[in-house]
Amino acid sequence: MQNYISNIISGFGITDAIDIFIVAFVIYKVLGFIKESRAEQLVKGLLVLVLATFLSDQFHLYTMNWILKGTMTLGVIALVIVFQPELRRGLEYVGRSKLVKAPFGQLDKEKAKTITASFIKAVDNFSTNKVGALIILERETSLTDIAETGTILNADISAELLGNLFYEGSPLHDGAVIVRGDKIFAAGCVLPLTQNKTLSKELGTRHRAGIGITENSDAITLIVSEETGIISIAVDGKLSRFLDIKTVEKTLLNLFLNTNDNEKNVAAKGLSAILNRLGRKKNAAE
Repeated sequence: MQNYISNIISGFGITDAIDIFIVAFVIYKVLGFIKESRAEQLVKGLLVLVLATFLSDQFHLYTMNWILKGTMTLGVIALVIVFQPELRRGLEYVGRSKLVKAPFGQLDKEKAKTITASFIKAVDNFSTNKVGALIILERETSLTDIAETGTILNADISAELLGNLFYEGSPLHDGAVIVRGDKIFAAGCVLPLTQNKTLSKELGTRHRAGIGITENSDAITLIVSEETGIISIAVDGKLSRFLDIKTVEKTLLNLFLNTNDNEKNVAAKGLSAILNRLGRKKNAAE
């Protein structure tokens, strides 16, 4: 035994350590992604099937073992179908290049403050007058395919333009506005609805669409309820409601003014913490 251990230690090099570290890191990330997604319950079910297959083989339950092995053989195809939303989201996450900064990183401080002021003015007006609004802030995941469902504008951001787009008589008021960098990229866009079955029944299509786009991308959604004027923000599939205008302003500035990857990671964590803290008690979606 001692010789066996000695052989292992003597043959262990730096490349082996790197190999183990990479594998451990990948497994950690995969487990974290599964825990944060709807795949968690599916994985638990899969583990039960694997355990049942093993036990049926050990206890010579031949019929059960044959059925389970056949199920596991076909299960690879079934898993691709069942896990399709999670697989897509995971691949999109992996494919986000950290070498290229998000459009927000291209904005200088004064420009960021000007754009934030325009958003705040528009959102405050929407909330006061109970005008429904759905604004999508594109980050690293491209939303070009979503933008193509609406009308491409590529216009400068202003409170007046946002007011006209969401005015009830406007032909584009029912869809979403997509913001790319310092431009209103598209309006009247159709978004995918969330598949989350646990959401409050009081949330309508606008909120479900706002949550849905954040489940399929890293975008941030600003939502103003047409019925109540309540301001909400959706991030990573989670909705925080009953936000005041100061919180929205702080969130946007925090987003626009961070220009490097480390800062953006810290900002993302800070954003989630702020929204969770402020929306925890009144969040009807969680």
